[in-house]
Amino acid sequence: MGKTKRTQFGDFAAEYYNPNTAEIALLPVPFDGTSTWMKGADKGPQAILDASFNLEYYDIETGSEVYRRGIFTEPAVVGFAKPEELSEVVQQRIQRLLNAGKFPVLLGGEHSVSVGAFKAFAAKYGKLTILQLDAHADLRDSYEGSTHNHACVMARAREIAPIVQVGIRSMDVCETRDLQMDRVFFAHAIFDNRGTDWIDQVVSKLTENVYLTIDLDVFDPSIMPATGTPEPGGMRWYDALALVRRVCEQRTLVGFDLVELCPRESMWASDLLAAKLLYKILTYKFCL
Repeated sequence: MGKTKRTQFGDFAAEYYNPNTAEIALLPVPFDGTSTWMKGADKGPQAILDASFNLEYYDIETGSEVYRRGIFTEPAVVGFAKPEELSEVVQQRIQRLLNAGKFPVLLGGEHSVSVGAFKAFAAKYGKLTILQLDAHADLRDSYEGSTHNHACVMARAREIAPIVQVGIRSMDVCETRDLQMDRVFFAHAIFDNRGTDWIDQVVSKLTENVYLTIDLDVFDPSIMPATGTPEPGGMRWYDALALVRRVCEQRTLVGFDLVELCPRESMWASDLLAAKLLYKILTYKFCL
């Protein structure tokens, strides 16, 4: 017998899954069409939902239970082979959720799934900044014949709204010509800073409304090994949380995504980290 596949996030009473009253809507997009090393990111959304049943739902830091706002998981976006086509459908689905007054969270899948969300949020909100937490710059204009490859996602993002990049530690020389150095916070510089000054600097670059896109390989492989393109020297748990908390305190977080979880049978801690990170960000958004 295989393990039960969950269709909702968290083991809550049924009233907190009600799509009509839930304030938060999760949209799984299990797509892995352009990954260039380890495949499996299409299994990421399901792994997050499954792991969420093993969370504790009381948050010690804030003394809150954010699930009481209601967390409904939408039917997944499936059946698309090309990232360009997928992007259009994701944009439509996110726009629908925004128009319904929901707080949308996108669950990838590889990072190319975020482009449609960028477009939807930019259309909805003025003065939007896309804040990227990632190991990779993802600024190639095209890669392996596609402008919507996961290695191009932030090149597409910058066509839509201003971007700020955090945790970067891997890139190709062709990406350097498009790098905005005053808006990039490299992983080694964060490590060298040691304090929290870098967080103040990041937040100072953000407009009032912020969309947060998190490639889970931003974390060090010692705590997040289950990604398709791991890179040594990544961020730690509390560094990332400190940044997200400050963003939620000083700006308006309008939505976010978690992408590039590449589940492995022996690495279930990575699935739990992703599920807990999702819940923690929602806690900062709604319970501070």
